[in-house]
Amino acid sequence: MLIQDKIVITDASCFITLDKIDGMHLLQSLYKQVITTPEIAAEFGKRLPNWVDVKAVQNRDLLYNYAETVDIGEASAMALASEIHADLLIIDDAGARRFAKKLELNITGTVGVILNAKLNGIIPAVKPYIVKIQQTNFRISDWLTTQIIKGAGE
Repeated sequence: MLIQDKIVITDASCFITLDKIDGMHLLQSLYKQVITTPEIAAEFGKRLPNWVDVKAVQNRDLLYNYAETVDIGEASAMALASEIHADLLIIDDAGARRFAKKLELNITGTVGVILNAKLNGIIPAVKPYIVKIQQTNFRISDWLTTQIIKGAGE
């Protein structure tokens, strides 16, 4: 499946970080459909672009079950990803990522989105985006920075 054919669900951290570094367009360029939940839209705190679909989780029991382990936004993203069989979940929090893996969800993070944008020819380099991210409150380890830059061939 081409990356452009993927239906993705994203957590608030991806929206927040990409918004801070003027990278929201990467999601639209990379993926066929970008979906989030009302809980995440509220956490983002700004109006989402019109190309982002906001869908509520139908199985509220599942949502509240997940919310016993992760915050409500992350729980809603995971519950919706499970419910609609999304191709990819974009989530950054380490604990939430571990939980998503236990649920056997296919995940990436915001930095993975940027790497995919480079690998798919949408941006010429990841370094400028990584530098911008490092100027925000988003935490990215030196190890991950090195791995992403190597993965991008820079």
